Amino acid sequence: MFFSSAAARLSFGLALVSSVAAKVYDIQVGDANGSLTYSPEAIFADVGDQVVFHFHQKNHTATQSSFAAPCSPLAGGFDSGFMPVAANVTDNFPTFTVTVKDTKPLWFHCEQGANTAASHCGKGMVFAVNCGPDGSANSFSAFKQAALQIGQELQAAAASASSVEAQYTGSTTAAYGTATIPAEPSPIVVTETVTVETSSWVTVYSSYIGSPEATPSSLSGNVHKVVVGGSNGELTFTPANISAAPRDIISFEFHQKNHTATQSSFAAPCVRLKDASGNAIGLDSGFMPVGANATEFPIWNVTVNDTAPLWFYCRQHLPTGASHCGAGMVFAVNAVEDSPRNFSAFKGLAQQLNGTVSNNTQATGSSSGSGSGSGTNGAAVGKASSAALSLGALFAAVVMLL
Repeated sequence: MFFSSAAARLSFGLALVSSVAAKVYDIQVGDANGSLTYSPEAIFADVGDQVVFHFHQKNHTATQSSFAAPCSPLAGGFDSGFMPVAANVTDNFPTFTVTVKDTKPLWFHCEQGANTAASHCGKGMVFAVNCGPDGSANSFSAFKQAALQIGQELQAAAASASSVEAQYTGSTTAAYGTATIPAEPSPIVVTETVTVETSSWVTVYSSYIGSPEATPSSLSGNVHKVVVGGSNGELTFTPANISAAPRDIISFEFHQKNHTATQSSFAAPCVRLKDASGNAIGLDSGFMPVGANATEFPIWNVTVNDTAPLWFYCRQHLPTGASHCGAGMVFAVNAVEDSPRNFSAFKGLAQQLNGTVSNNTQATGSSSGSGSGSGTNGAAVGKASSAALSLGALFAAVVMLL
């Protein structure tokens, strides 16, 4: 009886000692400054200890890998999944807990940007439990160096395959006329996890080197005001060339006299964008007549869908037959300025091809005056709004102002 009671007390005591001895290691993943780190980078833990990953800004993972392949998920291994954290979060960060089952080394990395030049793992964002001592074959330093080497290889491959010079090779002829223009580059298909505020999603898009990042400025996007025309008869878009992120809105504000914002292409700057079958798919505001004394102006909004360049022109003509486009009334979004297909080249081509009546007659094509377009051409049109047009503008709608 005494032996049984003593054994029970001994068993309870051992369990208590084991419980007390187990440790919790808190690992900070990233930080408010955007650091690509686990802090601390390596720990030594006993069986039963817990490793608690605390995820900070922006969007990271704790994914088990192996010493041989530091930036590749281990089949059947631990994986927190992506943990998006907004910039303004200061507490209650999401966590992921791993319990140490034995004393074998555990290797972890962040999966963000995997297999791309932006790989977090490739920038050294790795972590280890029970790695070998410094100088040994399986030390943490050796593990991190292997990850950095992978990152260097990914960056070198991306630079080689996607330099502006490599993309823009050869030449072709413009869609009409005889002008020689730089050949269109082949876009690179990119798969990227995007985190904005508290939302995170995976996006696949075609990117051009030199294009802006695919991450929206906010969930609602920024608004870029573009004035079309002017009270003194200017044949301009102001500003004429902007950079915009996905979800941003281009708000065209139409001033005197009667203009359009019509989507075209680099190769045919003064013709509404068409598909391979010749069908018009370019966005088009339609004509927006505005009276000389107007103080309130019609608005037409276009939402940017990706980072590919967007080209626009005005399809109005002067009484002489000369086109506004041929006079340089063109506009661009996300033109790659360090490439031969930049905004200046686009404007110059419009003037070269459409700067005369004869060229203009050849290039105008047909286009309906509607605020419509396809969602497959890098942008989407919002509902055209003509907010409180002045009486003069309403009368002007009856006639076409040139």
